[in-house]
Amino acid sequence: MKIMFKQILLALKQSVVCCGCVAALIMPIDALAQEDGEAAVAAQPIYLPIKPSFVVNYGGEGRLRYIKADLTVRLTTSAAASGVRHHLPYIRNNLVRLFASQTDETIESQDGKEALRMDALKEIQKIVMDEEGIDGVEDVLFTSLIIQK
Repeated sequence: MKIMFKQILLALKQSVVCCGCVAALIMPIDALAQEDGEAAVAAQPIYLPIKPSFVVNYGGEGRLRYIKADLTVRLTTSAAASGVRHHLPYIRNNLVRLFASQTDETIESQDGKEALRMDALKEIQKIVMDEEGIDGVEDVLFTSLIIQK
């Protein structure tokens, strides 16, 4: 009976040691997976709508023409989002000037609209970089674009 008890006790000790080793091996993998998950969450884009809508006349002489645009800025960091919010009056001013400088020729085509979107992106990136030293403005999206001639 004593021998059997010793064998059971030895088997129990071996099981505990084995479980401890397995747990020690698995634990770092879980920790790495959690860090990857946190990195994936951190990599989620931030979408910041610019409100109110832009309503701008364009085209110079002659009949009045209007652009009404709703923009959303796609950002990679919360610091960039904070920079955009802080400098929103400056950004709006420059975008109003950009939209007002358009002509019928530049705004009619799909390529012209894409060029306008890219110019707006570059303008926002420049302001945030110059004022805050942050490079986190990834894209500008027209969520609405109405052109009245």
